[in-house]
Amino acid sequence: MITIDGLTKAFGAKRVLEGVSLEVPDGRNTVVIGYSGVGKSVMLKCIVALLEPDAGQVVVDGAVVQAMSRGELAELRGRIGYVFQFAALFDSMTVAENIALGLVKRGLDRDTIAQRIEESLAVVELSGTEDKYPAELSGGMRKRVGIARAVALKPHYILYDEPTSGLDPVTSAVMDQLMVRTRDLGVTGLVVTHDMRSAFCVGDRIAMLHEGRIRQVGTKAEIQATEDPVVRQFIEGRP
Repeated sequence: MITIDGLTKAFGAKRVLEGVSLEVPDGRNTVVIGYSGVGKSVMLKCIVALLEPDAGQVVVDGAVVQAMSRGELAELRGRIGYVFQFAALFDSMTVAENIALGLVKRGLDRDTIAQRIEESLAVVELSGTEDKYPAELSGGMRKRVGIARAVALKPHYILYDEPTSGLDPVTSAVMDQLMVRTRDLGVTGLVVTHDMRSAFCVGDRIAMLHEGRIRQVGTKAEIQATEDPVVRQFIEGRP
C-alpha cells in the first residue's frame, strides 16, 4: 500500500501542496481529481522521489521513500511504473527500444526482454509496432506505448499522470479500458486526472485535491452523491 502523509511542497512563494494525506490500497485504482495546476502531478513525483517534499512523507509497503538510499530508490522505482502525461518516449528510439530501456537496466537477458516487449505490447493492443518510431504513432498510440513500458517492468503499482489528456473520446475510452485491464492483472493504480468521465470509469476510489489538500475521498457512489459544493461543482462541470 502507498500512504501519503502530510505532504507539503512549495515552489518559491507558491505553495502547491498543503499537507496532503491519502491512502492508496492494494488491488484497486485510486483516482485523484482536481483543477489544472493544483499539484496532482507534483504529488505523483514525490511518491517516486522525482521531487523532494518540504514536509511530510510517502510510505510504500512500509518503507519511507524520503529516507531511502539511492539503491533503495532504484529498487522502489522498479516496483512502480510511471506513465507520463506526454508519454515521454525517446524519438530516436523504436517502440521496442523505448520499452527495453528499463529492462536492460535491470540486467535481464535478451530473450526475456524480447518476451516482455511482446507481452506488454499485446496488453495495450499494439502488437507489430516494435520497429516503429514515436513520430509514426498517433498521440493515443504513444500513450499506450507508455503504458506498455510500465507494464513490461511487471510493477506492483502504476502511476498515471493525466492519461487521457489531449485524446479524442474514442481513444480516451481505450485508455480507460487499459487502466481497468492492468488493475485486473493485479496492478494497483494511482491516476491523476481532471477528466470526470475517465475518473468514474476507471476509479474504485476517488479523491479530490483542492487548495493543496484532499477535500473528499470515497467510492464512486459516494463522490457522485456528495453534498460538498466544491466537489459537486467540479464533477458536474459547472462554472
